[in-house]
Amino acid sequence: MKGHHHSHHDNQRSSFQLPPILPTPSLIESLSGASHYSGATAEHHDKHSARKSSEGRRPSAVMELSDQRKQVIDDLKELFCCRPTREIFDRSWREDAVFEDPLCSCKGRSEYAAQWYGLARLASKSENLAFRVISSTVNPNRIVFSQRQQYNLRIFGKKVIASMVVVDLDDKDKIIRLADKWNGEEASNAWVARSFRRLDAKMAKWTVKIPSAEH
Repeated sequence: MKGHHHSHHDNQRSSFQLPPILPTPSLIESLSGASHYSGATAEHHDKHSARKSSEGRRPSAVMELSDQRKQVIDDLKELFCCRPTREIFDRSWREDAVFEDPLCSCKGRSEYAAQWYGLARLASKSENLAFRVISSTVNPNRIVFSQRQQYNLRIFGKKVIASMVVVDLDDKDKIIRLADKWNGEEASNAWVARSFRRLDAKMAKWTVKIPSAEH
């Protein structure tokens, strides 16, 4: 997400606080070191696929998206731009969906919604600088896109995160898993890293103020 997330130094202390003993979560921990992902390396072709690419395959996956998938993408753009709403989660996410980035691993709406609302508290503004759909497939039921997102952080100023976002969908094209891969890389699978990512998700659930309509 993303980065996407919360901070115990947020200016709006009356509505959003984290205990001072907490480590700085998700976005903050790695924003300053985030590098840009180049979409040019997102697709890998062998000689056979290269030959087939000129045999009628559409040049842009966007043209192949259903209306529902376009809505999912539009809703995700809103979330990355720090504009979460209950309607977005109702419309495009399953209640039991999983959300992951390098520093959080959320299971269920109470956890993933907290991450998006936490990001909205952390950043005064977020702007999409570049966006490209890489693929939209049925088997697996998945959308993959790359993006560059600029966040105006209340404390750290402007930061850019480039990522590859993998969105797995159910048979109704609602999100069941979203992985925000910063710099196109998989999150660490080491036990310590996994534990921290789960802790971050749980702490956001307990500490980020979510509009009452979301409860």
